[in-house]
Amino acid sequence: MTYEGFAIECYQAGRGLWHARLRRPDRNPMIVGGVAFSAIEIGFAWSDPESAAADAKNQIDRLKLTRYAAVAQAPQQELSAA
Repeated sequence: MTYEGFAIECYQAGRGLWHARLRRPDRNPMIVGGVAFSAIEIGFAWSDPESAAADAKNQIDRLKLTRYAAVAQAPQQELSAA
């Protein structure tokens, strides 16, 4: 599923322990604080995938993560000879 520019992937890590992972849909890394992340793991375990996805959406909204969903390319600066 996608939400606010993120692909949310729910996965089971242990019996009945559902987690969510956020990625950019284009699979390019997110740059957060100068560090590249291929995905962000939501650290709570839920009893079903729907709850994990709902928590992921809540974290996107609460932490204002949409600014990391798509990183604009910075223009290349030309080096001039001094």
